[in-house]
Amino acid sequence: MLTILGLFTIVTFAQSPSKRGIVLSDLTWIEAEKALTPDTVVVIPLGAAAKEHGPHLRLDNDLSLARYYTERVLKEAAVVIAPTITYHFYPAFLEYPGSTHLRFETARDLVVDIVKSLAAYGPRRFYILNTGVSTMRPLRASAEMLAKDGILMTFTDVFEVDEKIDPNLLKQARGTHADEAETSMMLYMYPKRVNMRLAVKADTSPDDPGPLTRKKGAPGVFTPSGVWGDATLATREKGKVLVEETVKTILKDIAETRAASLPVVH
Repeated sequence: MLTILGLFTIVTFAQSPSKRGIVLSDLTWIEAEKALTPDTVVVIPLGAAAKEHGPHLRLDNDLSLARYYTERVLKEAAVVIAPTITYHFYPAFLEYPGSTHLRFETARDLVVDIVKSLAAYGPRRFYILNTGVSTMRPLRASAEMLAKDGILMTFTDVFEVDEKIDPNLLKQARGTHADEAETSMMLYMYPKRVNMRLAVKADTSPDDPGPLTRKKGAPGVFTPSGVWGDATLATREKGKVLVEETVKTILKDIAETRAASLPVVH
């Protein structure tokens, strides 16, 4: 049987010499048949193409993160990269025009359907390169459903990265969105997509349960700008630390997914 590693010596026209991974959409179906084997780890990036990130970052901020991490994975890991999922579960941002959101069940089933489609050709191990926080709950549900069919699906836990970072790196009082951390990461990845003149500090509202809101007194975190944190403190140097630690975590996750036992079907 032709393994994924063996394919890299054959399908050279679909792969840059500087990259270990393969982009699924660059293949013909005949090439895809050879690439999608039981030994293959399929990576599916997940990043919102339209979700508010304050006045200084663009709506496709999460998609930009996913693209950057995907390029890093392509260089370092012998995987097949499936097309990016650009819509998912983002309920906290709907008061800000341009933001999009899928219902929990829709987001859960979307991932299940994509994975099952690709699993039918051979692969049993999948990794969602996840760039969100709210996405993790439906992703867990997707993984549970897929496990019943003997398919292993894991995903990036952004909180795991946070635990590895020096707590003194970030200076903002609080915040998790379009904030010091996320803005710093974009300054490191794509500085031209950041307008620091429009960055704001919005880290004074209590961290109340609920979505971000533009309505004072409404449930959730009050932030007219859509920023939750202090984006004015962002620097490229902080971003380098955060991004490189995230890349390490993603590569570790992929290696562990490759080595892990498949779910037992009862």
